[in-house]
Amino acid sequence: MHIDEWIQGVPPGVTYLLVGLIIGVESLGIPLPGEIVLVTAGIMASKGTVDPVVVALCAVAGAIIGDSIGYSIGRRFGKPLFERLGRRFPRHFGPEHLGTAERAFQKWGMWAVFFGRFIALLRIFAGPLAGALKMPYWRFLIANVLGGVVWAGGTTLAVYYIGKAVEQYLQGFSWAALVLAVVAGAGMGLVVKRRAARALADPGTPDPAAQAKAEQPTP
Repeated sequence: MHIDEWIQGVPPGVTYLLVGLIIGVESLGIPLPGEIVLVTAGIMASKGTVDPVVVALCAVAGAIIGDSIGYSIGRRFGKPLFERLGRRFPRHFGPEHLGTAERAFQKWGMWAVFFGRFIALLRIFAGPLAGALKMPYWRFLIANVLGGVVWAGGTTLAVYYIGKAVEQYLQGFSWAALVLAVVAGAGMGLVVKRRAARALADPGTPDPAAQAKAEQPTP
């Protein structure tokens, strides 16, 4: 059974808990299908199964709390934590993944936390890596809260309103039509994410720290 079918098969109260928990665990740094959960919950809300506002609030809370816990873990254990994870889980925490995430932080600073919400690779690295790189917590918190609200809350409510808007046109059709529309939108989002990932992986991206060090006068 897929995770979307599993969520749809539990009581509404449990759905809220699962949404917050799954989003929180993914934000903490453990790869989970957070976007699938948000889309599934949004579709359920458009059918009237769950309350869209409660789902959005649970998703936002999970995103913010999970990222904050990830930040604390990264600040406590530092980059050696990623090296150990890379050896055990190279598919998700390999050196190339860490390098891409580090370049994002070098290029965008605190906003890598915000934009990282929309890119699966950065979403699991943002909190722990921000802590490992000793980013000031107040800067991290601003980007964390904004990113959590826009990504988690925005995705849930967007899917909900799209479902309600087209509901009158689906009276004689299957809900598969809505699913196809969501899949098409997700496909377009995937293209954008892949382009962003390629841009981050560009080895030509300058390293600000190294550039500043090179420009220092030689004693």
